[in-house]
Amino acid sequence: MQDFWYSREADEVLRHFGSTSEGIDTSEIKRRAEKYGPNRLTPQKRQSAVMRFLSQFNNILIYVLLAAAVITALLDHWIDAWVIFGVVLVNALIGFLQEGKAEKAMEALKGLLSPRAMVRRNDRSMSVNAEELVPGDIVLLQSGDKVPADLRLLTVKDLRIDESLLTGESVPVGKQSSPVERNAALGDRKSMAFSGSLVTYGKGEGVVTGTGDDTEIGRISSLLGTVETLQTPLLQRIEEFARTLTIVILVVSTGLFAFGVLVRGYSMTEMFNAAVGLAVAAIPEGLPAIMTITLAIGVQAMARRRSIIRKLPAVETLGSVSVICSDKTGTLTRNEMTVRSVALPAKQFQVTGSGYDPHGSFLLDERETDLSAHPQMRALAHISLLCNDASLEKKDGIWALTGDPTEGALTALGRKAGYDPETEQREWPRIDQIPFESEHRFMATLHHNHSGNAYIYLKGAPEVVMDRCSLQRNGEEDEPLDRGHWEKLLETIASRGERLLAIACKPVTTGMTSLNFSDVKGGLTLLGVTGMIDPPRDEAIAAVKRCQQAGIRVKMITGDHADTAKAIGRMTGIGNGTTALTGSDIEAMSDSELAGRVEETDIFARSSPEHKIRLVKALQEKGNVVAMTGDGVNDAPALKRADVGIAMGQKGTEVSKEAAEMVLTDDNFATIASAVEQGRTVYDNLKKSILFVLPTNGGEALSILFAVALGYTLPITAVQILWVNMVTAVTLALTLAFEQAENNVMDRKPRRSDEPILSKLIVWRIAYVSLILLAGTFGLFLLYEQRGFSHETARTVAVNTLVCFELFYLFSSRFFVESVFSRKGFLGNPYVLYASGILIVLQAVFTYAPFMQHLFASVPLGASDWLLIVLVSSSVLFLVELEKFLLRSRSSGH
Repeated sequence: MQDFWYSREADEVLRHFGSTSEGIDTSEIKRRAEKYGPNRLTPQKRQSAVMRFLSQFNNILIYVLLAAAVITALLDHWIDAWVIFGVVLVNALIGFLQEGKAEKAMEALKGLLSPRAMVRRNDRSMSVNAEELVPGDIVLLQSGDKVPADLRLLTVKDLRIDESLLTGESVPVGKQSSPVERNAALGDRKSMAFSGSLVTYGKGEGVVTGTGDDTEIGRISSLLGTVETLQTPLLQRIEEFARTLTIVILVVSTGLFAFGVLVRGYSMTEMFNAAVGLAVAAIPEGLPAIMTITLAIGVQAMARRRSIIRKLPAVETLGSVSVICSDKTGTLTRNEMTVRSVALPAKQFQVTGSGYDPHGSFLLDERETDLSAHPQMRALAHISLLCNDASLEKKDGIWALTGDPTEGALTALGRKAGYDPETEQREWPRIDQIPFESEHRFMATLHHNHSGNAYIYLKGAPEVVMDRCSLQRNGEEDEPLDRGHWEKLLETIASRGERLLAIACKPVTTGMTSLNFSDVKGGLTLLGVTGMIDPPRDEAIAAVKRCQQAGIRVKMITGDHADTAKAIGRMTGIGNGTTALTGSDIEAMSDSELAGRVEETDIFARSSPEHKIRLVKALQEKGNVVAMTGDGVNDAPALKRADVGIAMGQKGTEVSKEAAEMVLTDDNFATIASAVEQGRTVYDNLKKSILFVLPTNGGEALSILFAVALGYTLPITAVQILWVNMVTAVTLALTLAFEQAENNVMDRKPRRSDEPILSKLIVWRIAYVSLILLAGTFGLFLLYEQRGFSHETARTVAVNTLVCFELFYLFSSRFFVESVFSRKGFLGNPYVLYASGILIVLQAVFTYAPFMQHLFASVPLGASDWLLIVLVSSSVLFLVELEKFLLRSRSSGH
């Protein structure tokens, strides 16, 4: 596109490519095919399945787990080693399966190219494989064709092309053969037809100016290949946490080893076992599995809410979203044109209803009115229905359009006025017509009725129609046209973002059987002007408000006109209704200037794929977590760059779906608000899992440290630590993934993208609970040692005390600050009760089953032992609830 073919004369373009309107000869085609290559997109270099699987292990926490497994194996505890290996493998498999489709975006782009093309070569028309097209070829287009390459149009006959997948424009663009300005935005390059777009009406011819990667769609393909996919905030925080944890474990284990050997005089073998025990105690083996399963449960919950998650971490990222950049057409709006207003010389009607559903009413001065008292309005609706080639049909409960969206809106208007299209067409048959063409910008039809009346009906651009009118209809009387009045009125309607279409008529004799341009040159009567718009979804308006209440900014980024975008912004509550930045404004700004403006502006119009990426980057540089919605090919690069790309499942292209992390099955912006709530809940549940798991590791590690420091036998062996970690992770910790949203989840502001996963509250709670577990577990171990019980008995008591501590602490972990002493606290999550029962059975097996006694050196305990264990371990529930009570009291100011 760097040669600006759209701004050059057609003859100049033909000379440049050495072509004529007759096409190029066969010998030249072969030479050009060798030079330019086939007309297809270069596939992206794809990562092999093996490499994708191995990349799942590229995480420092996984390295720590693998090291733990190796150390455990070196201690000849192969069962425990295989358990850890199994956790790592399951984690990798889930990630591999969830993310396996990510490379298909380029394949989906391929499918957008036309398989066949009609060309003229050596002055002969022929159908060829679209891949064989070369620059300079003359391509013939007609209604229903998919444009096979980028074309500079040479001739057009009422040619209209749907370019929504590239520009976001909701209405097909009328094309022309004359050049346009050099600085025209993509949606305004009316002398071009772009590869992958769809011809909806008319015919045309054009010379191929770009094939394959050199097309507009190819440029987007190359953008997709270069866009960096950001790491999610969760993965960033987990990597930071894992790095810190690894360093702490290595430093403390080394220090413990040196202290035991040099200060306490332990043998190196004894201290090696103690250091390994400390490392195994401190490593949360089950945490990756818990996190993966929590995310997977979130995926299932979102699927029930009509959101398909393609990449697991996107669930959590949704919960931290601070800005949603929404496409307009088909996302915030219905992608269906609707007449919203009708202006008559002395009246202005508002029309209710939306889309192509022909149910609605007419309001005058904001009150519903009966059209029987307004014959002029009925006459305009009657003409709208007959000077029209579109039809509406109800399919599966939904009104579907056949034809042009603008004409579909006029058909719905006629039906709302009480007219039946078939009845009117029989009563007023069409005798002749002048079809709409971009050169003259109007359509005219000639009708006779069975009562001896005949009329010319005309619709088109207001300025063109008024040039042909000398009168205007006011009530039932005709009067001279007041053009100044109309121009002021039209300016007001256009400022609301509505597209204008004027309706006029002219009585003729029944002897007229053909219609010529001279017949509509003048003498017509203007009935009125319709204002139409692609209306916002009702549920999108409510969803935008809900997001804003949750502290999330909603921004509209569209390829459509600024006035239209501002009008939709006013209707949906996005922006101030008056300010918008256009693509040309964005191009004139440096990155730093854009970063300053992007925070204060919420509506961006006439945006290209490059503009969208720049906007997303500018928002991210300001510390925002950005979700980008869209459905077209033009949205795909920005979807990929955003923290969460959200594609439309029904009207979205396969390219946008493959570039996104999330797909909405109902194309409903409102579903995003629901997904954000679920994402915040998932993140809360992840934090609750960490808040539950880490104190266990802390209590175990501190017990070993204190034992070495005081010169005692280790209260729990490495293999017993592994048992506690795995059994509590598999049963208790997973239940927190099923927690429902807390009451204030959508009242909070979005968390900062750089917020550490271990907040001050969580760090304090982990330390607090770890000390409680240390005191109870190590205290009972010392008590039993001093009473002369065997090491095995003391350790069995210590293990069961630690597990029971976890059991009681689980109930407190269900809420961060809210009290658990309620019916909801104890019975609100049935999985907690199920897991508690399973854990009690497992601990009974651990304590009394002979094979478990052999594996873990456990011994049977008596009823008095269990009573003491329960009394001590239940203290954590009351102590944590006391701490929560103090926190609530302080926050409420008491």
